[in-house]
Amino acid sequence: MLGRMLMVVAALVVGVGVGGAQAQEYYGDFRPDAPELAARGPSQVGVRTLVAEHKDQLDILRYSAEQPNPRYTRKLTLEVWYPARLAEGQKEHTVYTDVLGSGPNDPQRPNTPFQFNGRAARDAAPTSGTRYPLVIVSHGYPGSRLQMSYLTENLASKGYVVVAIDHPESTRADKAGFASTLLNRRLDDLFVLNTVAAWAKPGSGNFLAGLVDADNTALVGYSMGGYGALNTVGAGVGAAAAAFVPGGKLAINQQGNPEYEAARDRRIKAVVAFAPWGANYKVWDDAGLAGVRTPTLFITGDQDDVAGYKEGVLQIFQKIVNADRYLLTYIGGRHNSAPNPPSPAHFSHFDDFQSYSEPVWDSHRINNINQHFVTAFLGIQLKQQPLQAYLQLSPQAGDDWKGFSKRNALGLEWRHLPPQ
Repeated sequence: MLGRMLMVVAALVVGVGVGGAQAQEYYGDFRPDAPELAARGPSQVGVRTLVAEHKDQLDILRYSAEQPNPRYTRKLTLEVWYPARLAEGQKEHTVYTDVLGSGPNDPQRPNTPFQFNGRAARDAAPTSGTRYPLVIVSHGYPGSRLQMSYLTENLASKGYVVVAIDHPESTRADKAGFASTLLNRRLDDLFVLNTVAAWAKPGSGNFLAGLVDADNTALVGYSMGGYGALNTVGAGVGAAAAAFVPGGKLAINQQGNPEYEAARDRRIKAVVAFAPWGANYKVWDDAGLAGVRTPTLFITGDQDDVAGYKEGVLQIFQKIVNADRYLLTYIGGRHNSAPNPPSPAHFSHFDDFQSYSEPVWDSHRINNINQHFVTAFLGIQLKQQPLQAYLQLSPQAGDDWKGFSKRNALGLEWRHLPPQ
């Protein structure tokens, strides 16, 4: 009965026609109660889809004692948002296509395409004469490169080039063994950074040539994407975590491994970690977390039952003692602090709806608050903008929180710890 009612509601809310999603809702638009910095920036936004191939990688899902080093090419689909120059008559509108479900071959929850609107112009010409900081976005497990479009579009409008990754074997379309996600997130992040840096060079032939300042990069990760971002900037996994991947192959991401320590990339200047997974499963020890020196903004809910809160995200926040770090907590929030709101297409299956929704918080409200704080944090770290007052806040939300209108800073907590 519940499923049937949800399908009726979905049919009333939106239809899918020849041109895509009919309802003109754009995720991330500024609500009347949105905090100040959630507003869209001055740049028009373009979007393109690119593919990068990472050759000769360890295929951990085919590992065996008889075949301990299988190799393959990881094909990464990338969605790229950027400041653009729209042609006459061109509109900031596109239709994204993603999939429902939790991986292939599940008859109870099959992969089903759905569409939703985006406020970006497909294949628009980029601006010229300015190089923009790079933001690399990494989704959850499973997820997709499109699941935070409210944030990626917003940042591009504020003068960033934003590249979101579809991590192979970790999307809703191709979900496979968890060992791949544990092993490859850091490797994918660094490969994309190097690839975009090459594309950004003058004469590369890529549309990003001359557009990106890859020496000035931030990582944004959600759940397993947050795990990967932290692993990329110095949170080497502990010895106990090596057992999570067969053959000891996770040692490439392990604290103390000379190869891992040598791979630190100084181009990464900031991390935004939404509900990062790992601490609640003892992935890191204190020494591993102490390896992070990159300024980090954590965003999560205090009822997170996936990444954990007191034994999870809060532990990471407290133990990356050598980094300047902030923690925004949604009181009553669970794990879905990062994604777009549920599309009406999600209404037909409770599990699909629950994979994007929050039981207490309105997702549109969360999106606006995230835009506000990420804008302030990245503006400070990547653009040296004087936005510190937006992060100098009392622990409990109230009318003294800069950027929030009266009576609208409610249900939030804020923490800041400087490096030791």
